[in-house]
Amino acid sequence: MLKAIIFDFDGLILDTETPEYLVWQQIYREHGQKLPHEEWGRIIGGYGLSDFDAAEHLSDLLSSSQRAQGRLDPGPLRARHRLESDAQIDASGVMPGVMELIHEAKQRGLKLAIASSSPHSWVDRHAKRLGIFDHFDCVICADDVGVGRTKPNPDLFLLALSQLRVEKEAAIVLEDSPNGVTAANRAGIFVVAVPNPVTSLLAIEGADLILKSVTDLSLRDLIARVK
Repeated sequence: MLKAIIFDFDGLILDTETPEYLVWQQIYREHGQKLPHEEWGRIIGGYGLSDFDAAEHLSDLLSSSQRAQGRLDPGPLRARHRLESDAQIDASGVMPGVMELIHEAKQRGLKLAIASSSPHSWVDRHAKRLGIFDHFDCVICADDVGVGRTKPNPDLFLLALSQLRVEKEAAIVLEDSPNGVTAANRAGIFVVAVPNPVTSLLAIEGADLILKSVTDLSLRDLIARVK
């Protein structure tokens, strides 16, 4: 019997990933380079599969170019990216279907959690800005599991289950990234993948169900699946 839904945050509740990718893409383009989508995709939703650093990578590309006049400082690149992507994210709202799902789940008496590889300083601020923070029974973030234990490791989801006091068989996870799906698989929880415009270009394997949007999610059908 379904008792709880565990939500990813970045890319699932709030599309932070598209602005972050598009801003880096623009910065690379201005320098005559192309941001490698596959490498970028390996760090989405967690940091266990790659140590890819877009600023360092661009600096290395330019350093090996005949046009480069010394090595470009990665610091200002990161600062510009953060400033421009944050401006877009701060102007963004909850992704389609999320509020409706939250309200329906609460009406059905389900427990709700957020499990994110981002820190509380990021998730809590945006969840409060969006007016959804108080809908969740617990919010689990990178700070709660320690360095190197975020997705694709299962720790975030296992801690969410513990705090919700729900068995893994009675929960579902909503995720948008390969790292998140892998983490849910390792935690043994039914996982629904809902890729955003960036993660839809990545290979997502292991999901029990893949949807184009949260608006396509039938909570009634999920309740029937999770018994």
